[in-house]
Amino acid sequence: MNVRAINRALTFCISVVWIANGLFCKVLNLVPRHSEIVARIIGEDFSGPLTVLIGCSEIVMAIWILSGFKSRINALTQIAVVGTMNILEFVLASDLLLWGKWNALFAFMFVIIVYFNEFYLNKKQGN
Repeated sequence: MNVRAINRALTFCISVVWIANGLFCKVLNLVPRHSEIVARIIGEDFSGPLTVLIGCSEIVMAIWILSGFKSRINALTQIAVVGTMNILEFVLASDLLLWGKWNALFAFMFVIIVYFNEFYLNKKQGN
């Protein structure tokens, strides 16, 4: 498999992560733990609508990833969002996370994959 094919496959997989978490876990509320995490961080009053809004934002992120538009800015945005989200969850709601505090390790691995995919495998110029 050549570098371009690996980049495309990883780009697709990264977008699937965002769609799955956004659509299935948050918008469709198939994983209520996500709403509980939001409620823990911001309070119960607006956690439901905010969880759906976060899910919609994650779906938009997936579309942005697949579009390839400003892919370097997109990768940096993903890294910032995942980092911020996981720090908040680690500090404020680690007991609600699927793997507890170990979630931070999986988030870090995801960030490394996003970074590697964009800044090492993506050979497009002028991003």
